[in-house]
Amino acid sequence: MLTEADRRALADRLFAAERDREPILPLVAERPDLTAADAYEIQLLNVRRRGGVVVGHKVGLSSKAMQQMMGVDEPDYGHLMADMRLSESEPADAGRYCYPRVEIEVAFLLGADLPGEGCTEEDVLAATAAFAPSIELIDSRIQDWKISLADTIADNASSAGFVVGAARVPPSDVDPRGIDAVLYKGEDLVSEGRSDAVLGNPVTAVAWLARTVAGFGVRLHAGHLVLPGACCRAVDARPGDEFRAVFTGLGEVRLSFGEAS
Repeated sequence: MLTEADRRALADRLFAAERDREPILPLVAERPDLTAADAYEIQLLNVRRRGGVVVGHKVGLSSKAMQQMMGVDEPDYGHLMADMRLSESEPADAGRYCYPRVEIEVAFLLGADLPGEGCTEEDVLAATAAFAPSIELIDSRIQDWKISLADTIADNASSAGFVVGAARVPPSDVDPRGIDAVLYKGEDLVSEGRSDAVLGNPVTAVAWLARTVAGFGVRLHAGHLVLPGACCRAVDARPGDEFRAVFTGLGEVRLSFGEAS
């Protein structure tokens, strides 16, 4: 079993990897006994060390294909911090990240607190002020994305940034299960899918998240953003890339990356 000192040592390695942009070997290569529970504690250690404001959470491994690839039967989650927010109008610096990729997601903007244990899909819809188009920037501080479940959990569910488009659509105006999503890089269509790729319904993912984080003393509050999982496969991001995601009923959102210096 890992001790508190063990968890802190692994958290130190991840923190330095992100700070210095120097990916490390998988944590499980050193500690094959690293469990998901240990990994969430490591994640929280670095969230607290990072400081700043938690503005929401993201759900990862929310598609059946990704769960099968990882050999798990439920998603994972990470924290979204205020300093991870990106802009549609200002290019992101790809050099800040190790292996940046982009995913497109239907964002949930909460207008009320969610219950913890026992949270239902009905609770989620009642508490959601609006859906919005979003792009999540994911990254791995583990070399070459060679991650296990414990690695990605410890690494804040491989989260690195996010941008939310301007549209705000009430849940009553759109079926959250039937939102088509398309990602363009420049003029080229590079990925497409639908919102029901996320556990059959992204609302299900948000309810799962509320129940799960409650076990760690965390709640999802009014004003928080929740990214429930990707509608389609992630795409590598490189300097000079310009992405545009289009969602039926939600409009679009853009994210670009500056040219390499």
